[in-house]
Amino acid sequence: MDLSSTCIYPARFFGKYLNSITCKCLALLVIALFLRIVLVPSFAGYGGIGQNYFDLIHSRSLSLDSNSVIRKDKFLEVPQIVWGLNNQKIAFARACLTARMLNRTLLMPSLSASLFYKEVDRLEPISFDKVFQFERFNSLCSGFVQLGRFSDLRNHTGVYELPKGSGRKWTVERDLDQLRQFSQDPFDRYEVIRISGKNPFLWHDHWPVKDYARVFECLDLVADIAKEADKVVSKIREAGREMKARTESAQSVHSDGSSFQPVPYVAVHLRIEMDWMIHCKKIEQRQNITQICSSRQEIMERVGSIGGLETPTIVYLAVADSLLEESSILKGWRQGLLPYEKKKLGVDNIYKRHSYLIQSAIDYEVCLRADVFVGNSFSTFSSLIVLERTQKLVRMGITRSCGMDVRWPSYAYNILGDSNGPQKWMTNMSDSSLKAISYGTNIVSCQSS
Repeated sequence: MDLSSTCIYPARFFGKYLNSITCKCLALLVIALFLRIVLVPSFAGYGGIGQNYFDLIHSRSLSLDSNSVIRKDKFLEVPQIVWGLNNQKIAFARACLTARMLNRTLLMPSLSASLFYKEVDRLEPISFDKVFQFERFNSLCSGFVQLGRFSDLRNHTGVYELPKGSGRKWTVERDLDQLRQFSQDPFDRYEVIRISGKNPFLWHDHWPVKDYARVFECLDLVADIAKEADKVVSKIREAGREMKARTESAQSVHSDGSSFQPVPYVAVHLRIEMDWMIHCKKIEQRQNITQICSSRQEIMERVGSIGGLETPTIVYLAVADSLLEESSILKGWRQGLLPYEKKKLGVDNIYKRHSYLIQSAIDYEVCLRADVFVGNSFSTFSSLIVLERTQKLVRMGITRSCGMDVRWPSYAYNILGDSNGPQKWMTNMSDSSLKAISYGTNIVSCQSS
C-alpha cells in the first residue's frame, strides 16, 4: 500500500479521512507518544519515575568516557561562584558536571577572592585562571569536562537564559527534568545556555562522588600560588630536619644520610574557633549525635594516640587566624610531637599578602601534601582533602585502609578509633552524591571488613 496516496494530508489524521488501517495505527501511535511526552514529566515527583531520572543522569555521565569529545561549539555559562574555597570548588565541579550532562563546554567562571556570605556587592571576583591552571585543567580532564573562554564564542545563535528554580517545590526530580529538557532541541540549538539565579553550590546534586573526584584531581594551582605552598612545606620540613638533628646530637647518634631525605610531617585541621563550636553544637543538638565537636584536649590526645607515628615529628596546625594569638594551641601535645602554626613557623607574611581565597588554597595544599592528615569529618575543608587523598590511593589500587598501613593515611579526630586514637578515614567513593560529605558520613567503614 502506498502511504503517500492514502495519508496525503496529516491534518486529516483525526478527521473523517482516516480510512486505512495503517493510517489509523499511525494516528494512535502519534497520540500515545504525544500523551507520554506531555504527561510523564509532570508526575516525576510522585514515585518511581524520579529514580529513573537519576539512572538517566548517571548513565549519561558514564556514557561520556575519557575518550569522548565534549562539544566546543556549545557552551554553558554560570553565575559567579562564591563563599569559601571548598564551597567554591564544589560549586565549580557541579557546574562542570552540569555542562558535561548537557554535552557543553563550561565558560570559565569567576571565583570570589573575598569571603562574604550576604554582602554580595562586596564580593571580589577573581578569574578561574588566576587560581588554577586553565590549560592544565583541560589536559587532565580531556574527554570528561571542558573549560572554554568567552573569546571562543561565535555568537551564531545567541544566548538562552535558563533560570534555576528555587524553594521547596523545586525538587531534585524537577531539576533533573529541566536539565534533561535543555539537553535537547530546541534549547540545544543555542550556542550558549546561561543559567541565572542562585550560585552552583546551592544547585541540586545529581552526580556521584567519583565524578567530583575526577574534576578535583584536574585542579592544579597556578605556579605563583604553588610556589607559596612550596615555601610553607619547605619551612615545615626544615623545622623537622633541625629537630631531628638536635635529637641525634643529644643521643650521640651519627647521621646515616637520611637527613637529606624529606622529613615527614603531620597536618591537623584544627577546628576549635568560636563560630565553629557554636555551629557544630547546633548540628549535634539537631541530629542528636555527639561526634561532631571536639575540644582541643580531645584532639591532642587522639592525635597523640595514632599508632605507628614516628617521633619526634612536626605537627602543622591549620587554624583560623583568630587562633594565632592563642598560645594555648601549642601547649599540651604529647612528647615527641612538636606543633607549629603559620606564625610560629614564620610564614604568616606569605599568607598576609594574599586574599582570603588564596590563603585557603595555600593551607589546603599544605594539608594535602602532608604525610599524615587529621581533620574533622563534618568539615568540608577536611572532607575534600581526604577525598583527594583517597583518589590518589584508589589510583594505586587501594580502596580500604582498615587493618593496613597505607601511604598518605588520613584520620577523623571527631570519631574515636583504635587505641583511643582518631578513626581512620577514607572517602566512600561509591556514594551516589556529594551530600554525605556535608554530613560527615562519607567514611569507608571498617566494621564489615
